[in-house]
Amino acid sequence: MLVVGGGYVGMYAALHLQRKLKRGEADILVIDPEPYMTYQPFLPEAAAGSIQPRHVVVPLRQVLAKCQVLTGEVTAIDHENRTATVKTLATEEEGTGAVDLHYDELILAPGSISRTLPVPGLADHGIGFKTVEEATGLRNHVLEQLDIASSTRDPEVRYAALTFVFVGGGYAGVEALAELEDMARYATRYYHNVQPEDLKFILVEASHRILPEVGAEMGQYAIRELRGRNIDVRLDTRLQSCENRVAVLSDGSRFPTRTLVWTTGVKPHPVLAATDLPLDERGRLVCTAALRVDGAPHAWAAGDAAAVPDLTAGQADATCAPNAQHAVRQAKVLARNVIASLRGHDLQDYRHKYVGSVASLGFHKGVAHVYGRKLKGYPAWFMHRAYHLSRVPTLNRKARVLADWALAGLFKREIVSLGSLENPRAEFELAAGTGRHPEAS
Repeated sequence: MLVVGGGYVGMYAALHLQRKLKRGEADILVIDPEPYMTYQPFLPEAAAGSIQPRHVVVPLRQVLAKCQVLTGEVTAIDHENRTATVKTLATEEEGTGAVDLHYDELILAPGSISRTLPVPGLADHGIGFKTVEEATGLRNHVLEQLDIASSTRDPEVRYAALTFVFVGGGYAGVEALAELEDMARYATRYYHNVQPEDLKFILVEASHRILPEVGAEMGQYAIRELRGRNIDVRLDTRLQSCENRVAVLSDGSRFPTRTLVWTTGVKPHPVLAATDLPLDERGRLVCTAALRVDGAPHAWAAGDAAAVPDLTAGQADATCAPNAQHAVRQAKVLARNVIASLRGHDLQDYRHKYVGSVASLGFHKGVAHVYGRKLKGYPAWFMHRAYHLSRVPTLNRKARVLADWALAGLFKREIVSLGSLENPRAEFELAAGTGRHPEAS
């Protein structure tokens, strides 16, 4: 049994399968480019330093002890012949190229990738916010901008360093902006020549609202909250260019900036286009309510990669939203259906009514719309933390996250930038090439 993807669907489905399958009933192979699952709702807090980055990821080999875990990338799938083409670090080292793996049952859950647009300069200067590496890199980058602003005498360099542009008003963009703004303004107390009011944070959203998942009223509250913190929220506005480190907006504004964070949504993983399985107009796998790929026996899918009918929506063509709430629940139903299929039992349709959403707006601030109830401020922030603490996988990670929060509440924020982690050999290369240590000069 081949599981492609170790994210929400892949990990939870494999976890349920290893618990429920009988010994010798099936072998489970999980393939993902990373050896861990990332709990993405905690990325903003990891970027702000409230949670250690390693505590928002779950090691697949540790959790899936009864499964085989292969760190690699599936580049193509020929389901008619039950083969998947896989590249690994070993195949690259050996120079043998990709290898074909045969399977009997396929669970396809590669997730999604960041959706980009052909904006001039975006590929050169944009920063994503979908992985723990990007969250850590963005934290280091923001703190480095304060160092640049503090040490330069050039007003143009200083302005660009202290201007932070976030594009996208969904969960990722708003929460990342709110957490990093909190962190950056706190950090200014340790810089003698940088004041909180010197920082300029700009949120650019193409539609007329932000955080649509929490409803119009809570979305308006979030806008008021952000603007009350001197954050420039621009609705019905698009990024037209960011060439030469200048963000040009559709309303005519121009902002020299060294920080442009792109969080405008996701699109299906490109491996889906390299399969012989049916796709919808958005590039997602066409699935039945039982989470089977339509017209493809022995192929299953859920999560971002799948167009799963939403049986609770009351509309014939409605599909489930691509979010963690659905993905985790779909994974359990999918695993049960795979087992039922192997044993010749009836399948269960996936049915889950969306219960609502919670979003953090920084420390002690948030919005929530859950079971028809609207919350804001501290209660919403507390609900955000409580909900995601209950959902993060494994007791080990829950304890570590809770400990991080406790320590963050007792002690001052950490404002150390470890940007050198992104190029760990630089210091050694300098010493080897020049015969001196940079700190010895």
